[in-house]
Amino acid sequence: MTIRLTVNRERWWNHVVGVADEVDGLIPVVKGNGYGFGRAGLAIAASKLSPLLAVGTVHEIVGLPDEVTPVVLTPTWRPPDTTEPVLTVGSNDHIAALRGWQGRVIVKLSSGMQRYGGNIDLVAAAQRAGLRTVGVSIHPPLAGTDDDHRQQIVDHLPDIDPSLDVWVSHLFPSTYESLPDSHRYKLRLGTYLWHGDREALHLEADVIDTREVRPGDRAGYHLTEVPGAGTLVMIGAGTANGVAPLSDGRSPFHHRRQRMALLESPHMHTSMGFVPAGDPCPRPGDWVDLQRPLIHTAVDELRWI
Repeated sequence: MTIRLTVNRERWWNHVVGVADEVDGLIPVVKGNGYGFGRAGLAIAASKLSPLLAVGTVHEIVGLPDEVTPVVLTPTWRPPDTTEPVLTVGSNDHIAALRGWQGRVIVKLSSGMQRYGGNIDLVAAAQRAGLRTVGVSIHPPLAGTDDDHRQQIVDHLPDIDPSLDVWVSHLFPSTYESLPDSHRYKLRLGTYLWHGDREALHLEADVIDTREVRPGDRAGYHLTEVPGAGTLVMIGAGTANGVAPLSDGRSPFHHRRQRMALLESPHMHTSMGFVPAGDPCPRPGDWVDLQRPLIHTAVDELRWI
């Protein structure tokens, strides 16, 4: 194993259930790598919270619990063979691609994200195409405050038929509760639901090997000069696992609460760390802490305690 996620089961589940009890209209999101937990296992947990379950693409509807209805968040050009899932459309082209498919859809409205979504006329276009429109979706960007996200949603409400559910995301439950009572809402939650109590989660990677180096030595794919005397630490985690430097360029690895420098950017299955001489250094077979968003990290071992 090279990347291990350890979860305090009781603490984690208490947070998840607490959020579910707080949010009327919760739609759990289980997509991609299952937020580090794996899609199959997390879908079973999500099925205990809601009869609806949001997934990323049409390819992720396979293997879900029988008791949940999948809601596909990303528009597709090729509808599935079944009409069980609820699909998303965000343009006239998406609607045309589903013509003849007789299932349900959510119409995505435009937001500051500028990714998918159009104006309210898409609702009528979907209905003319024979698609059963069960709601509209508004997906604000992560940037901005919760109040900014709320305002983007509220600005759309005068144009939305109150008979349609309004699906929203990127709101904290308290802000969600403050939405005007003119409409019915559903709140998609992924990161906050599954990762909201970070103290319940511990992500780490194992050390494959170490090598002492001297000033002037070079190492790595690009023969980078080492910063000085110390130890190169080969960590069994790289881009194949979704491991990369943090957004500010710093290393995501820690040992004994000290951040480890990277000699160079991680590669497929190995990251090369550097520990200066005299600093605490891990040994082969040890584990080092990994600071990465779990939604981007492929976990090799999931351990519940």
